[in-house]
Amino acid sequence: MAILVIAEHDNQSIKAATLNTVSAATKLGGDVHVLVAGAGCGAAAEAAAKVAGVAKVRVCDAPQYEAQTAENVAELVRGLAGGYSHVLAPASTAGKNMLPRVAALLDVAQISDIVAIESADTFVRPIYAGNALATVKSADAIKLITVRTTAFDAAEAGGNAAPVEAVAA
Repeated sequence: MAILVIAEHDNQSIKAATLNTVSAATKLGGDVHVLVAGAGCGAAAEAAAKVAGVAKVRVCDAPQYEAQTAENVAELVRGLAGGYSHVLAPASTAGKNMLPRVAALLDVAQISDIVAIESADTFVRPIYAGNALATVKSADAIKLITVRTTAFDAAEAGGNAAPVEAVAA
């Protein structure tokens, strides 16, 4: 099944944390799709389409996503999540605000701040203020994961452009 990465952007360009998250997603195997939700975000979608490893960009360009509030984006992701085995977001303020809401809406656990991927259902994350690492295995049908971006190299920008598909708001 495909993997969905929630892009962080400023409606013009993709933020660096998204590149690290795409790199983590490629380690899971399968097609990587990137969701760009915003208002007037066509330039960000085109930038996402040129990231190495991205198979498809899904764009939801609507006024209610201009501020990219967690409540609005979480509802959008909930509607799209059924077609994905994994949903990843950077472990940033935006990702840590939005993804727990999606987890609650889908009634699945969220795996936070992963630093390594051992398999499609097994991840490594820091615990005890980073003094120890825990290996976590998830049996949920959809795995919701925030990625500690410093643990993964950034995906290369440039290259062949992935198809861009519009998503209804």
